[in-house]
Parts: sequence; C-alpha cells; structure tokens
Amino acid sequence: QVQLVESGGGLVQPGGSLRLSCAGSGFTSDDYAIGWFRQAPGKEREGVGCISSTDGRTSIIDSVKGRFTISRDNAKNTVHLQMNSLKPEDTAVYFCATHVNSWYCGGVHDYDDWGQGTQVTVSS
Repeated sequence: QVQLVESGGGLVQPGGSLRLSCAGSGFTSDDYAIGWFRQAPGKEREGVGCISSTDGRTSIIDSVKGRFTISRDNAKNTVHLQMNSLKPEDTAVYFCATHVNSWYCGGVHDYDDWGQGTQVTVSS
C-alpha cells in the first residue's frame, strides 16, 4: 500500500524559507513521478511542480520559479520542496502525490496516491 507523509511545514515570516519533505513507503521510489500541490483556504488545489522518478527532471509553476526547487533522494524514498523567499500568498496546505508514469506533470485528478498535507503559513 502506497503511503506518503509530508512534513516540514510551519509558520514563517515573509522572505523566510522552509523545506518540505514527502516520505514514501509501499513503493519503490524510482517507479513514480511525484507532484507537489497546494491548497489555500477557499481556493482549488493547484499544482506547484513535479519531479521525474529517474532523471531528476523537474517542472515548477511560474509563480514560484526561482524561489522553489524540487529534489529527490530515491535511496531514502523522499522528495523535497525547498521554498525560499516565501510570500504571504504561498500560505496553503502543501501536498505530495504519486503518478504511475516515470515523468508526469499534470492536473490534480491525474495523480494516484496523496499524503495528508502539511500547513505552510507565511505571515509577519
């Protein structure tokens, strides 16, 4: 059974940094692409970025490009979302999810298994 657990969220001031982790179990890390998503209060869940299962290829949405990076440690079955220069509009619950393809970066409904999410709050 695939399980994903996000961690690393918290309260941070504008301009600060957080590193989120997505720890997976029940699958081999190089089997699945991983997507990061976020959902702010009253808004739909949106994709933040994704990483391939094998070659480390990533894609990031324009609104966080240059501030967020995604990396992967297959030996530890963990994917990270490094978030720098955080802004209040980055406040949301952040989720990771698996996709059965080795490379996929698409919509919310195309992903298979999800973690429970971790809250990120950017506020002074």
